Parts: sequence; structure tokens; C-alpha cells
Amino acid sequence: MNVLTEPRRPGRPPQRRPAKSTQKPLASITPARSAAFEILQRVATNTAHSDDLLHAPGMSQLSQADRNLTMALVLGTLRWQIALDARIKPLLQRPELALAQPILTALRLGAFQLLHMDRIPAHAALSESVELVRSAGHPHAVGMVNAVLRKLASAKPVGQRLHESTGVFAERLGHPLWLVERWVANYGRAAAQAICEYDQQEPQSGNLFQPIDSAESASLPRLDDGSRLVAELTAACVPGAQRIWDCCAAPGGKTLLLAQRHPQADLLATDVSPRRLLALSQRLQRDAPGSKIRAVESDAATLSADEGLFDLILCDVPCSGTGTLARNPEIRHHLRPSDLSRQAERQRTILSAALQRLAPEGRLVYSTCSLEPEENEQIVTAVLEGLATKVAISRIPVEPTVTKLKEQGTLVPEADLTKLTRDGFLRTLPGSGFEGDGFFAALFTRS
Repeated sequence: MNVLTEPRRPGRPPQRRPAKSTQKPLASITPARSAAFEILQRVATNTAHSDDLLHAPGMSQLSQADRNLTMALVLGTLRWQIALDARIKPLLQRPELALAQPILTALRLGAFQLLHMDRIPAHAALSESVELVRSAGHPHAVGMVNAVLRKLASAKPVGQRLHESTGVFAERLGHPLWLVERWVANYGRAAAQAICEYDQQEPQSGNLFQPIDSAESASLPRLDDGSRLVAELTAACVPGAQRIWDCCAAPGGKTLLLAQRHPQADLLATDVSPRRLLALSQRLQRDAPGSKIRAVESDAATLSADEGLFDLILCDVPCSGTGTLARNPEIRHHLRPSDLSRQAERQRTILSAALQRLAPEGRLVYSTCSLEPEENEQIVTAVLEGLATKVAISRIPVEPTVTKLKEQGTLVPEADLTKLTRDGFLRTLPGSGFEGDGFFAALFTRS
């Protein structure tokens, strides 16, 4: 580069004038894309959860339109990440080499807009993805990102093949192959594909429950159909229950519904996480002031003996969450097969302890938002076998209680109960005639 200098003065070295930069100034990056990029980076590089980040205080600084766009960009990119990577990889000069995470995040974000957001101009998606890479400290990758996204923008759409293998439709619909193969084995190919298709959409509004009037709407907590079905099933198990325990209560939606259905009951809500319990307590104070709900920090497996027995228990345990991938898309990227056995060990411990706190003739509902047998049917079998010599616990079918919900008008008259139950368990499958998350529930009683 030519450097201009001043005429040399005696006793002084030549003075350099500032050279004009050859780098173009950064193009503006919209607040929504900037926020989406930051959230996707945090989800990819640590254990941050997209839902927490999308509802973090900093998001309130964005306009409503930018908040909506940020949410669409984040959740859409996470839902389609596997399929996006499959489209991006063949366009790289060295597809075998791992890209730095900011470069990969910008490529995914740009590719999602190009392939799935018709209302966003291609030039905006492309130019801002380039500038995100530059601003993230990778100017050397600007040309590559520009070239890859231009190729992607001009490529022909990938259509659905007439006959697809499990691997092909798993990739096309953005799901890990190992997980889809499990669903094919457990529920059949058609159901597995329906689950995948449902997961790629924004969560659907419910079609299971009767419309509620404005007064009741104001008092009931907001729950998706799967969560509400579990809560309504639990509430209907013991009419007139006096002592109720929600043993893994946060974030509190099911707790609030139980309190609404049983206003006369003493209701204990426990959670092992201080942070989640604080959020639960604040929600109860806001939405159910004056209710007979006690929020207590406690591990469900080691609840104080002073709390006594309960005639109704909801045991909605922590799980893999594979029934909620439409709502929590990043789960598919972090979950590993080994996580299922780790979760199952904890679930057995919680259920076993909770069943021993059940009063005679009481009822307990065990539930998860998982589609995996290791966390559901296999837990039920293992715990019943383990308690056989300790307490007189038995499992009873859920069908009569679900039928009662329909007869009393909680469910819509056209609700197909065969799509809600399976082998005496509650089992909802996303996309299979049920608009909601995938849930499992089993019902127990103590003689």
C-alpha cells in the first residue's frame, strides 16, 4: 500500500498520515437479526434455553415487531437446523472442516430466511448474514458466507421424494435420525412422520377442550392442551380431595388449575430448584392471591415426613421433553440416547417416593412430556415391581377418568378418546389428531 509522507524536516522522522481504509463500513444489522444471532450463539455454545432468552428482560428494549421477528428467526432456525446444515454442507469448498460457531450460526440464520421466510427479501437475509460474520470478528469468512448463501438462494427447492427412507424424511424434517428411528419402532412410520411434521410448525392452538367463557378464561392458567389434559385428569381423579401435593410444581400452571378445581383443598407445591420455586411463588401470588397453596423448596424424593400423606398427588417429573420439540426445538440438538437412562433413574426415585406418600384410597398421576418408553411405561413397571413388598400400590386405567372429562363437558363432544389413551395410559402424540404437546400419564391408587 502506498503511504503518503510529509516533507522531511531536519531532526524529525517522516510522519505518516492516516491511510484511508479499504474496508467498507459495516452495513446496518437490524435489531431483530442481531438479537436472534446472539441468542442462537448462546444456545449453541452453552446450556442456555431459547425460551428463557427470548423472554429475558433485554428483549423488552425491542419493538413488538422486532420481538416477533426475533422469536420467529430463533425458533425457526433451531427447528430446521439439521435440514439447513444438510443444504449448506455441499456448498462449502471444504465440507469436512468444522466452521467457527459464529460463521455457522450466520449461515444457518441466513439459510433459514432464504428457504423458509418468503416475506424477507433475499438481499436482506444475505447482506445482513455477511455483516453478522464480519461484526463477529471473522472478516476472512465474508466471501465464503456470501457465496454459499447466493448459491442457496438460486438453488432449486428440494421436494419430497415419492418414497423416502427414515433417514431421508428425518433430515428433511430437521430431526436426529436416532430419535426418529425410535419413534418408527414405537409408534409406526406414519405416526413418526406426523410427529416430525408437527414439530416443524409453531405450536398449534388447542382443539380438545370446550371453549370457556370470559370469566373462567380469566381465572384459568394458560396451558397447552397436553399440560391441561394432565392437570384436568389429575383434578378429576379424586372429587373433594382435601390434601393435594404437586411434587414437581414449577412453573405452576398445573398447580393453579388444581387449585381452581379444588378450592377447598390444602395444596402443597414443591420444587427442588430455588430459582424455579421463586418464579412459581411469584406466579402464585400474582394469579392466585389468597389461595390455600403452600410453595416449599424440597426434593420430591425426600419430602419431610411431617407433611404426612396426601389423597391426590401429581407427579409430573423432569424428563427429556421429546414431546415438546415444536415448543422447545433445541432439545433435539442437545439430547443424546444416554440421557434417557439418566433421566429414568431420577424418575424412578421420585415416583417411588411419591407413591409412598399416598393415603389409602388416594390417587397419584405420574406424567411426563416425553415420547420415550424408558421414561414412561418402563418406569411404571419398574416402580411397581420395586414397591410390591412395601405398600399396596396398583395401577388403574385412565380411560374411565378421561371419559368422565368428556361426559362432564370439559372435552369437546367430538374428542376421539382412542387418540388420547393407549393400553390404559394417557398418551398424546403430536400431529396424530391432537393439537398439542406429546404427553404420557399413568394413574395409581393405594389400597
